[in-house]
Amino acid sequence: MIISGSASQSLAATLARELEEPLAAVEYDRFPDGELLAAVPEVAEAEANVDRAVVVASTVSSDAHLEVLQLQDAAREAGANEVVTVLPYMGYGRQDKAFEPGHPISARAVARAISTGADRVLTVNPHEEAICDFFDPSATAVDAADRLAEPLPDGLEDPVFLSPDEGAIELAETVRDAYGTGETDYFEKTRHSGTEVEISPSDVAVADRDVVVTDDIIATGSTMSEAVEVLQERDVGRVFVTCVHPLLARDAVTKLSKAGVETIYGTDTIERQHSAVSVASTIAEKL
Repeated sequence: MIISGSASQSLAATLARELEEPLAAVEYDRFPDGELLAAVPEVAEAEANVDRAVVVASTVSSDAHLEVLQLQDAAREAGANEVVTVLPYMGYGRQDKAFEPGHPISARAVARAISTGADRVLTVNPHEEAICDFFDPSATAVDAADRLAEPLPDGLEDPVFLSPDEGAIELAETVRDAYGTGETDYFEKTRHSGTEVEISPSDVAVADRDVVVTDDIIATGSTMSEAVEVLQERDVGRVFVTCVHPLLARDAVTKLSKAGVETIYGTDTIERQHSAVSVASTIAEKL
């Protein structure tokens, strides 16, 4: 049985169809004092007949984290023999170290909490795969980057697939390989002062060529839009932006559009207007 967090309802429904498993009805409520309640009456009615409950929930907010804990507990309380938690997007995943003395490692804190209610955890393209080790047992990282090639237009003009830095070049290579043709490169960041950073493609020429900028997550879009502006200065052809997790907070879409991005493509790990492709089939393979 598939159980959906409130932020992942479309993905959970698609995954249920992919696996040919029932999709549970979930009730989301909030008490007058602000406390949340996420309940799964349908699982309780099934009594001991639920062999496996799969909780699918992107933790895009603190409330969403609490929903996960409640849904896991509801499934266990109803007698599910196995609880598998799928985090299409793991919030707090970028807080994978203490930034200053006295700061928490927030990714570890939330991983430990989720681990208490799950037999297995899967998470899609975590910002740093090492955070999987914060779970007990270790979570499984699911790579859905190849899905980003699917919504791209056919017949890109001598395409270049760019990653935001050298460390993420494998992401660009994955998307390029799935698309079937093109070069890969990455942006170099040269810091000239505490506030001045120069961003430029490292080697490849981009004039009159279509460029696909790939990333695991786009949050505010500030760095990405600066990078696209550099491409425009070099007479780039069309620019497309792809990301696994389209957080697109605040005015990110406006920033990217003003910088000259033709289209933004994301997956449904975070359900947004720009979620052009589903990761359901990739997750299903790991379940």
